[in-house]
Amino acid sequence: MFPSKLQILFFLFLLIFSCAEKPSKKKSQEIKERITVKTEIKKPVKKKIKQEKDTLHAENTNSFFTEYGDQNKETKILITTDFGEIKLRLYEDTPIHRASFIFLAKNNYFNTTVFYRVSKDFVIQGGNSDDEYTVIQRRKYDNYLLDSEFRNNRTHSYGALAAAKDWENNPNNLSSPFEFYIVQNKTGAHHLDNEHTVFGEVISGFETIEKINEVETGSDEWPVSDIGMKVKILE
Repeated sequence: MFPSKLQILFFLFLLIFSCAEKPSKKKSQEIKERITVKTEIKKPVKKKIKQEKDTLHAENTNSFFTEYGDQNKETKILITTDFGEIKLRLYEDTPIHRASFIFLAKNNYFNTTVFYRVSKDFVIQGGNSDDEYTVIQRRKYDNYLLDSEFRNNRTHSYGALAAAKDWENNPNNLSSPFEFYIVQNKTGAHHLDNEHTVFGEVISGFETIEKINEVETGSDEWPVSDIGMKVKILE
């Protein structure tokens, strides 16, 4: 007896239904993992940014401090010694010297240095010492030098802050960024104008530099007892 048309249709329905097999649990997991990987947001790898202080060397001094000065606008400095405090104002029209001094102060260079020269009624000079950290810091920055920034309105008057320099083999009057001096003579030291860059001035603490002027020194003008300093940026 041949199957009826209704039986044939029912058989085909069962056949189609059995072929539509549900995916196995394992297969479902594989699909899920593929989707997860495909839609995962990959976090960007952070590049290690080199610290500003590690990029300074003798060949990029001007460009480095031009940019650094734009980012660090401070002009007020406080030097603390055992004899009292000295407050300084750095000039904005000597931008490279100002930025360099701020840079070294922020990296604590001056805090291991001393006022190593006291020339009576002339200048007190600081920014160096035989401390190992001082030596390491100077070498770290390649003992860089600064181009002179002479200004007609920035002269060696009483209380002027100026940069030391090497007098030998230095036709361009390049400044040492590490060593500075403050004019102690009340009539000034104008024979040094356009020889050394004046980049700031004392605005308070003249009594402190007067006290330092009176300390006992050796024949090399180095104080018998070291005069340490701590340098702090105010604003």
